[in-house]
This record gives sequence, C-alpha cells and structure tokens, in this order.
Amino acid sequence: MAGLTHFDEGGHAHMVDVSDKPVTARIAVARGAVRMSAETLAMITEGRAKKGDVLAVARLAGIMAAKKTADLIPLCHPLPITKVALDLVADPTLPGVVVEATVKTGGQTGVEMEALTAVSVACLTIYDMVKAVEKSMQIEGIRLVLKDGGKSGRYEAET
Repeated sequence: MAGLTHFDEGGHAHMVDVSDKPVTARIAVARGAVRMSAETLAMITEGRAKKGDVLAVARLAGIMAAKKTADLIPLCHPLPITKVALDLVADPTLPGVVVEATVKTGGQTGVEMEALTAVSVACLTIYDMVKAVEKSMQIEGIRLVLKDGGKSGRYEAET
C-alpha cells in the first residue's frame, strides 16, 4: 500500500493526519457534462422544464454538495471552504450541459473532492429535473482539471 495515504501500515483505512501540514491557499476545478437530446437541451435553455429553472437549481445543488463533501466521502476532512462557484453552460455541440465547479479554501488539505462532488451532484440534479422527458441522458467525463496549493503543487489536466 506504499504511496496510498488513506491506508496505514497494516492496510487499514484511516483519515490522514494533516495537523503538521501548513495552511496554504488551495483551489480545485472539476468538470463534467450531461449529454442529452437537442430537444431536451432547448427545453432547459428556454425555461420550459416543468420543475423550474434547471440550471439555477443544479448550481445551488452543487454548492450545497461541496459544503457536505466530508459527510458523503468517509475519509475527507471537513474544510473551511471560502468559495464555491459553478458554471453551467449549454453546449449544443454535445448536445448537453457542461458543468464546471471551482472550490477554494485556506487549509491543510486540498479541495479536489469538494469540486468533484459539486460537479457530480449538479449533473445528477440536471438529470433529476428532466428525467421525465429523457431517461437516456448520460452523465460523463467528471474529472479534476486543475488543483493548486499544498506540497504537491499545481496539477493541470491535459485538454
């Protein structure tokens, strides 16, 4: 289990001790998408979804999810999040909605899981709000695209 920080010498899962790590500015950006028919995308962008403003509700769901990440992922540290922003963009070339979350903190561990959770829940919320119209939508490509801060420094995904 060498190199896996969430396991002790005996191979048992544990929460990593970050008490000796310095507090630094940290940021993470994650991205994903919900692929759907052009008709469903038009319904969303034209505000015709029966459940309301799909993108506004998904944005709020993503923000709430980022703040609850430590409650959902067993070994995540609860963090003092200083920023959560979600950008939801209708992309007719998919067709679908591209979701990007940016999360910041000043802390002893990173916010990658918070950004990934925000994107995941925002995508699930989009699906939930229009599933009555199209059950075949696909949630795809959820990934970390940027992280910065801490000992490991900067990571940027290749595009």
